[in-house]
Amino acid sequence: MRKGFTIIELLIVIAVISILIGIALPRFKGMQDEGNIAKAKGELRTLQAAVESYYIHNSNAYPSALSALTSETPLIVGAIPDDPFGTGSYGYLRGGTNNKYYVIYSVGPSGNGSATITDDAVVETSGASCIYASNAGQDAQP
Repeated sequence: MRKGFTIIELLIVIAVISILIGIALPRFKGMQDEGNIAKAKGELRTLQAAVESYYIHNSNAYPSALSALTSETPLIVGAIPDDPFGTGSYGYLRGGTNNKYYVIYSVGPSGNGSATITDDAVVETSGASCIYASNAGQDAQP
């Protein structure tokens, strides 16, 4: 009697391994998106604190762009982090009466999110997955 595996046995093992890999791969993508969402929310909270610090140190005026945070004295942030969803930097807009409100946003996992501020201080988002931080409205995230 020969010792070893038949071709059928090897094909069955390969098929089982392929099925397990097919089940596992989508789960890894979901975990990657969840990690990037958490990272974006944390970075948005940090940028929100930096914008508020800028406001305090600059005669109650919000910056015109996030890049202004890297050139202030005292230094507020060393560098503006990139949006983890691969679109470059986070979006930043001022709005409302006398530009006294701001919103910092990420495009989110779908890559098409954006945010604006109405004159009555309400943040409006577009896209299915926009993540934002703002001083406008009561239901500001994160």
